[in-house]
Amino acid sequence: MAEINTRVDLTNCDREPIHLLGAIQPVGFLVALSKDWLVARVSGNVGGFLGVEPQDMIGNPLSDFVPAQLIHDLRNRVALLSTPDAIERLFACKPTASDACFDAAIHVAGAQIILEFEPGVETNGDASGSVRAMIARLDTQPDVAAFYREGARQVRALLGYDRVMVYRFAADGAGEVVAEACKSGIGSFKGLHYPASDIPRQARALYKRNPLRLIRDVSQVPVAIVPALDANREPLDLSLSVLRSVSTIHIEYLKNMGVEASLSISILVDGELWGLFACHHYSPRSPTFERRSVAELFAQMFSMRLESRERRELVEYERRARDISDQLLGAVASDETLLKDPDWLADILTSAIPADGVAVWINGNYAFSGQTPPTDDFRRIVRALNATAAGKVFATDHIGSLVDKAESFSKTASGLLAIPISRSPRDYVVLFRSEMRESVRWAGDPHKPIDYGPNGPRLTPRESFAEWHELVEGKSVPFNASEQRVAETLRATLIEVVLRLADEAAAQRQHANARQELLIAELNHRVRNILGVIRGLVRQSQPDNDVVREFVSVVDGRIHSLARAHNQITDDHWGPAPLQALIDAEAAAFAAHKESSIYSEGPPILLNPQAYSSMALVVHELVTNSTKYGSLSGDGIVEFKWAREENGDLTLTWSESGGPAVKAPTRKGFGTTIIKRSVPYDLGGSAAIDYDPAGVQARFCIPARHVSEPRVVKGPEVRLPRKNHPPHPSQAPAKPDLLAGLSVLLVEDSLIIALDAEDILVRFGASIETASTPEAAHDMLDGWKPDFAILDINLGDQTSFGIADRLSDLGVPFFFASGYGEQANLPDEHRVRAVVQKPYTTHNIARASEELLGLD
Repeated sequence: MAEINTRVDLTNCDREPIHLLGAIQPVGFLVALSKDWLVARVSGNVGGFLGVEPQDMIGNPLSDFVPAQLIHDLRNRVALLSTPDAIERLFACKPTASDACFDAAIHVAGAQIILEFEPGVETNGDASGSVRAMIARLDTQPDVAAFYREGARQVRALLGYDRVMVYRFAADGAGEVVAEACKSGIGSFKGLHYPASDIPRQARALYKRNPLRLIRDVSQVPVAIVPALDANREPLDLSLSVLRSVSTIHIEYLKNMGVEASLSISILVDGELWGLFACHHYSPRSPTFERRSVAELFAQMFSMRLESRERRELVEYERRARDISDQLLGAVASDETLLKDPDWLADILTSAIPADGVAVWINGNYAFSGQTPPTDDFRRIVRALNATAAGKVFATDHIGSLVDKAESFSKTASGLLAIPISRSPRDYVVLFRSEMRESVRWAGDPHKPIDYGPNGPRLTPRESFAEWHELVEGKSVPFNASEQRVAETLRATLIEVVLRLADEAAAQRQHANARQELLIAELNHRVRNILGVIRGLVRQSQPDNDVVREFVSVVDGRIHSLARAHNQITDDHWGPAPLQALIDAEAAAFAAHKESSIYSEGPPILLNPQAYSSMALVVHELVTNSTKYGSLSGDGIVEFKWAREENGDLTLTWSESGGPAVKAPTRKGFGTTIIKRSVPYDLGGSAAIDYDPAGVQARFCIPARHVSEPRVVKGPEVRLPRKNHPPHPSQAPAKPDLLAGLSVLLVEDSLIIALDAEDILVRFGASIETASTPEAAHDMLDGWKPDFAILDINLGDQTSFGIADRLSDLGVPFFFASGYGEQANLPDEHRVRAVVQKPYTTHNIARASEELLGLD
């Protein structure tokens, strides 16, 4: 089935340029004319047909040798040659005085008109009627396989060859016999594959220009063109010749197959060479020019019908894909959670593009449905996809060409189609196809189709056509061009959905936040105004009396305490507030010069707004009393501790020491009432106070319903004294070598905050690797396993939860950090993880690390 162009590089072929490049089959003769119809060159056998020696014709008008009527008919045909590769035909003409009929083919090659004559027969057949009948049978075929088979049957019925095959080219140039019609007893070639080298690239290019190639007898001796070369040492261009002889290489190829005559007709779809009608005969055969012309016309009609069928199938397929795309858009628009449901996505996407598994990668998070690679391999695939053309669908039937070591999961995932669903190449929906293990039947070993020989490796024919089986592994069914176009449509839809959901979510969040901020700001404003009015009334109403002035100061302090508590609550949108913040605020406001003498110890605790306001007054009274009469009036200290009971209640103890001797009050004042009755009355808890001469001792119990714990590290959150006094033994600072020899992965998107955390970790003796994005962190983890990690939850418009998933898989301990602190929103699989409130401090990192790693 292989042929080569006449314009072959002489350095890579037999040293017979005249024989190879300028020779025709001897069944007819050739005349090359100048534009003024002077004979320029002829075939060497012209005398056998016209009775004139070739040298006598060269340079003389053709009209000297053939009848005038034929010249007239030929001129009319030449006038119809309107395109460069056009060929006109003239049947049953008589170039000699005898009654012998010839069929003529006319075309233009450069500046010359080429006339080719071969013996013909007079016919009154209706060629158009024959073709109509043949096409009518084609149109009745129900599917494409039957369509191919009927095409082969019609060509064989018309031309009478022993075997007619429909030969289809693959994208890589290899071919497959997809249908055949043959006489019984000669075996079947259907399903056999042929390597691309069997039909070289230049031969395929020639098939597009000259659709019909005929070899009547492989044993014929070609006839040379006279003269072989023109004045410019150029052979005659026989690319469009119907009589042109073919390469000796191709003749040998056919002989190796046992074929003695062949004919091929090109099948062109969308202007490209789709395949061939390949006809073989096991004895010499020469269909008439008229029959060959009918076959060529049928092949053109077959090509158009094939193109129409493929186009209809494509249109119908893409219409269904658009319907699925609309369904996807409508469903997700009403339920945005569907976009994160891989099973639902798999159902809808695989109904448009067949696949065995679907994986979704969004903001470093992933989900799977069906047959997919392992998670670590999927991460490698995503990183490799980011290196491909951004913003385009990417498809391959061999994942091993994209990432290394793909054979470990090739059974479940050998091919993929990746649909980017974000503006940057970061988020994907990936469809996977499992391995297609198949035994490909080759006509000979495709890996050794040729041997080195005297003609060079490219032009030496293959000798063996014994059926050879190849087991194909590690590849899937390819994603064809139609499926990739559908994927582009789905990509546009998915991006539209993602952007729409993002816009809607952003708008809703913005609206809700603005409304909430407005309400809180208005509430805070009104409460502050009320408290300000009360303070003004109290201050303006006081007489010039020391006792009253002291009373006003006490009331003013209590109002300030309520105002500070109110601010703490409204800072978190009227939600629970930390107990430690309340103590810090009171110490800073009413014991500024003694702030370093107040020690607090206990786990991070949140009090609801009601409990927070009540405890603000209680702590205020305790602090002010101590600064006036207790340990804070001298050089003493105060220890304020709290802990959760087994039933969830919160127990708090206030213990003073080192101050002047304490005496029980002689009268029951309002401050004492607040201390003793606020927690029992307002919160349903208990309170007790003991005026021990060595220092006041108080104990409170707040019911569990008023108490909550933020998602932070377990263990005490310690506030160390800042001046004047040495730290309490239980508050000793962390050891400088606390993390000596340990490696830490720090994921933090703010450079300044990252530098601060690095300094703290370095002081503890750790070695640090810092990443600012999930992608950078994943790249680090490809070749490195840290001892533990600190993950900032919010990284710009991404989160660190995907990194957390991978660390969990690797068995690396870690804790989160967040500026939102206790209010950080964690997914279910990480809800038990510790969260450290930023900014980072020596103490919160030390405590979190000790708890996480079990350090002393």
